Amino acid sequence: MSQSATGGSAITLYRLQACPFCERVVRKLQEYDLDYQSRFVEPMHSDRNVVKRISGKRTVPAIVDENTGVTMSESANIVEYVENTYGDGAEAASAGGDD
Repeated sequence: MSQSATGGSAITLYRLQACPFCERVVRKLQEYDLDYQSRFVEPMHSDRNVVKRISGKRTVPAIVDENTGVTMSESANIVEYVENTYGDGAEAASAGGDD
C-alpha cells in the first residue's frame, strides 16, 4: 500500500477521520497494495460540497478511480468494486477464458 499525500495516484478516497466505513475501504485498498490518495472531508454533512460534486451525494466514503472512470460511494459497494477490479474477482473474471 502506498498512500500519496501529494497526489499522483489514480485512486482518490474521500473520507472522514476515524470513520469505520472509510477504514473498511482503506483496509481493502491496502490488502491489494493499491496506491491511493486520501482526501479528508468536512465532518459536517452539509459542508461536504466537494464530495457532492464528485459523487452526487455528501456521504463518505467515496472513491474516484481514474484507471476505470468509476466514481462511487457506500463502503460495501466500494469494497466489492475493488475486489472485482483489482482482487480475486478480477482474476476469476479473466480466468473464464476463450474456448
